[in-house]
Amino acid sequence: MNSPENERAMTPLYPGDAGELSADTRRALVQLLAGPAIDGRRHGKLWPALLRDEGLVRARLSELFLELIVDRDLQVAFTRQADTAELDAPSLLRRSPLTFLDSALLLFLRQRLASADTRGERAVLTSGEISSHLDLYEHAINTDKAGFGRRAAAATKKMTQQKILIKLRATEDRFEVSPVLKLLFSPETISRLIGVYERIAAGERVVVADASDEDDE
Repeated sequence: MNSPENERAMTPLYPGDAGELSADTRRALVQLLAGPAIDGRRHGKLWPALLRDEGLVRARLSELFLELIVDRDLQVAFTRQADTAELDAPSLLRRSPLTFLDSALLLFLRQRLASADTRGERAVLTSGEISSHLDLYEHAINTDKAGFGRRAAAATKKMTQQKILIKLRATEDRFEVSPVLKLLFSPETISRLIGVYERIAAGERVVVADASDEDDE
């Protein structure tokens, strides 16, 4: 027997609608596919809909060879390509290659997130702090100062577009680091990469492969 919730969900939302999910659950599904995540603090209506119908959403994503990752403590959910073993499965998710500065910025943001967590605070920083950190790596990239500035700006823009950096309202240069970043790097990966980037920042010669200015976008 269908519950009242299921009956409401199966009521067509528009002419020709053959879906079975409620409107708010569909919006949660669309947000997961559009990416990069559902953040319970920012998506106050989508988060409870996702938790309520998590099994249904997980099943829909599985049909697209995607896996749903949900962290209830962080109130964050996102999708990633499912491990299909020997099955040749198409990839729906877009891949965005990371430049050297993209990776350096991601590690810096991950460290700021971890530091804020230990104090029970939100990870908030300014564009000036981002620029100052990236300036440490100017010597590692074979380009002029203007070219380096363009690459640093492109890295910040990419993190903002991907919602890793969330611009705070009523301010021009303050950002919050999304908690989803905590789920993207394992502690082992962080430790290994931080060591490499600290050597580079200290001036040690390390081979750096980076994209051209045109690729930074």
